[in-house]
Parts: sequence; structure tokens; C-alpha cells
Amino acid sequence: MLLKILLSPLSLLYGTIISIRNTMYDYKLLKTTNFQLPIISVGNITVGGTGKTPHTEYIIRLLSKYPKIVALSRGYKRTSKGFRLVETDSDVAAVGDEPLQLKCKFPHITVAVDENRVHGIRQFNQQEIDAVILDDAYQHRRINPGVNILLIDYNRPLEKDSLLPAGRLREPKHQQRRANMIIITKCPKEVSPIKRRIISKEVNLRPYQSLYFSTLSYRAPEPVFNWQSAADMSKKASVILVAGVANPAAFREYLSSRTFLLDEMIFADHHRFTDSDIEHIRQLYEKHNAHNPLIFTTEKDAMRFRAHIGMPDELKQHIYYVPVEIDFLDNTADSFNEKILSYVEKYRINRKFFNRKAVQ
Repeated sequence: MLLKILLSPLSLLYGTIISIRNTMYDYKLLKTTNFQLPIISVGNITVGGTGKTPHTEYIIRLLSKYPKIVALSRGYKRTSKGFRLVETDSDVAAVGDEPLQLKCKFPHITVAVDENRVHGIRQFNQQEIDAVILDDAYQHRRINPGVNILLIDYNRPLEKDSLLPAGRLREPKHQQRRANMIIITKCPKEVSPIKRRIISKEVNLRPYQSLYFSTLSYRAPEPVFNWQSAADMSKKASVILVAGVANPAAFREYLSSRTFLLDEMIFADHHRFTDSDIEHIRQLYEKHNAHNPLIFTTEKDAMRFRAHIGMPDELKQHIYYVPVEIDFLDNTADSFNEKILSYVEKYRINRKFFNRKAVQ
């Protein structure tokens, strides 16, 4: 609490700068680019941990019938600069763990990174693109997306947070007005009607906005390296959690409810594992060796573990990642799907019409 009070003046300064920037965009004093193609932005107002990647993956699956989908990210914490296409064998340090995860999971789509998203989109022949999905682009106001999706963590309501650096808010709460769709993420499997009404009131939904609730759905563990057998997911299984994500609480809760969680080692979000880190993980594994433990990590951590050439075989044999997807609560997936699909299809129909007129 004392630290928050001490940081409050910096939060006030930060908030003033952000408000001036947003006002300049609102009054068109700063340029916003409109592209004649479907652009879907997935982002948040808080720093990290709202589930952007599984929601982006959900949209990619939803649009799987279209041949030319582009996922464009800045490639957070990558070592390279500018525009770069992501391939399944790309260096994770050069492109970022989340873009590489998307490409490995959906090799048929185009994945690219560029800190300047306007420049990134301009690298493609826009007539050939069916849709662009912008990852973590809620604050990237140089592009005007047709669908702007804002994710809010159920466990971290905006009302109880503060602006950076005293809190975790990138922008004031009222900037959620820019979203077309608001998704309350990481919900429990059931949310009571009273709780929904409280959240709806807090969100202060505008007439043009839709509100959804989603929950994380963990899938069967898969080996980080190819030559392991299936993992035991039962209370008899002894597990060590190793993760470098913004908010490991949901992953920890999942493992605790299904296995015997022996120990854990938590790193910062997008942490690049060093030789020293791997040695500490090995020592932790040796400490619990009598239990014959398995090491469970997240899917994006798996991207960085695979890139580490010094991983000892004894760890390779016992390390697994747990894929995660999202499910919409209350059978609202159809409503969400219909809005996204009709938006993309409208552009395809218009493009065919104008192309036909041009030929005539």
C-alpha cells in the first residue's frame, strides 16, 4: 500500500500523457489508418495475463475455412526489429514465443511480427487477405480495426486497479468504450446471475457493445520434446510447475486440482531461459527425484525450452506442456461466432462485387 501511494504521482503523470494521446486520436489530430479489409484486434487494458493467445487461437480456428488469414503481432521481447515473417523453424528469440506458438499450431496461416502494425499490413497484397488478426493491439491506435475485442480478467476487475506504475492499467478504465466486444476471461465454469449483473454494471456496457464470459479449458498434456510417452494426469502424479507467464495462478490451480503439486519455479513473463535457469530446474527436479516427478509448463514456455540447446536429457524425458483453449459460457459461442464470421464475410462479398465492377 505504501509503495502504491509513493508511485501515485507517477501514475498521475502517466495517465495525463495517455489521456492527451487518446484525445489527439479521438479528435483526429493524430492519424489513424483504415484498411479495406477485415481487421480484428484482440487486446487488453491491463499489463499481461488476460488470455490473449487462447482467444486469438479461437478466432483463427473460427476462420479456418478462409485461405488467407494473417496474424500480426509486435513480437514482444524479440531481439529483431521491423517486419519479419514467422516460420515453424524460426528462432524464438528473433520472433517472440507467442507468434512462434501460433505458427507452429496453425502452419497454414501467415504469422508476422512488426512493432509498426500499419507497416506490417502494408507488406502484404491486401487484395489476397481474408482477415487480419492483430494480437495485443488495443493501444495501437494508428490502425482502426473493424472489430475491437477487449479482454478483462475476471479475477482482476478494472475498478480495483490503478494506472501504471502504481497498478497494472495501461489506460484509464473508461477507454473500454473503444471496444465492440468485451470478454470477461478466466471465469470459473459457472458464474452466478448476481455476479454477472455486478460485472455488467461495472463494465457499463454501451449500446454498440457486446459482453461475453469465457473460461479456460486445459487439454491433455503433450511432450515438449517428441520422444516422451503420455503424461499421467491424476492425483498419483507428482508434478513440478515451471512457468514464465504473467499470471500463473490459473495454471497452478488447475495442476493442484488434478495432480500432486510438489513444487514450482516461476519466472517473469516471456523469460528467456539461461543455462543457470536450466541448472536450477535440474536441481529442483533432483530434489524431488524420489517422487519420480513430471515437469509441467505452459505452451509458450515450451517454445523457449525447445530453443535451449543445453537442456539435459533427464529433463527432456519428463517435461510436458499443457495446451489451453477457451470456452464461452452460457452457449454464447454461437453469438460471438456469428458476429465475427458475418463481419469477415461482408468484406469478401463487397470485394467480389467491386472486383466484378472493375472488370466490367
